[in-house]
Amino acid sequence: MPKVTVDPALLKDWGKKWRGTVGTPSAAGLPRMKVADRFDKKQGMDFGYVVDAAFGKALAEMLGGIDVMKPDDNSLLPPHKDCVEVGKVRIVGGIRPQNYDAAYRPDGPRVVYDSKTLNDRQSIAKNWQNMINDLATEASTVHTRFPYCLVCFIILLPRPALQKPQEQAIIRTLERLGSRDDELDQPHLAEAISMVIWDPDTGAIDPNFPPQDSILRLERMSERVYPRYLDRYKNLPPHEVMEAEDEAEPDEEGSGIL
Repeated sequence: MPKVTVDPALLKDWGKKWRGTVGTPSAAGLPRMKVADRFDKKQGMDFGYVVDAAFGKALAEMLGGIDVMKPDDNSLLPPHKDCVEVGKVRIVGGIRPQNYDAAYRPDGPRVVYDSKTLNDRQSIAKNWQNMINDLATEASTVHTRFPYCLVCFIILLPRPALQKPQEQAIIRTLERLGSRDDELDQPHLAEAISMVIWDPDTGAIDPNFPPQDSILRLERMSERVYPRYLDRYKNLPPHEVMEAEDEAEPDEEGSGIL
């Protein structure tokens, strides 16, 4: 699977909105009051699509360059029999129906993905533990019905709003939560979680946090997803054409099989 990469220029553009130098028009087309160092409600909802699209593109390349498509609203089936969906994907799990931001579900969910954002200092302080509960519930509702499904999350946090004690607590908690290696592991765990700490002024992703050896680093998302997908679905439809891979070594990105 290719590495999930986010264009810093896109993050920098969103940073202007976060800083309050660019506003979001109201439904009537009138300018909204600008609030510095936070997103308004609509911006907060839309911001996650930056990484949703990047994840969907990388997953589609891993699966053989298949199409990335927008899901049909509330449909329990994909718009095409073999595509990656990026948008509101409806999955009926063992606990409740849940909308995810991307999925691959040719015969039921094989990979589901969601992005989460906490966008200002007050929101992080007040809501990060609630976010952890949401992640565990979303993983559980899929895994209790589809234990072979890979559950993936990307968490985005603006650097100026994140305080050091919270940063360490969030990293430790997410590392435990993103440690599901086997379909027999606990259902509340996820197969892959990445934590992205971004700078609104430059669009750069913090190169030092999470630490270099953490499973939460964005560049390690592919290292978590690819081997687990291969272990669970190799040579199963629609991947029957993979017999020749036994004679060839995958490239260093691990994207040469599917």
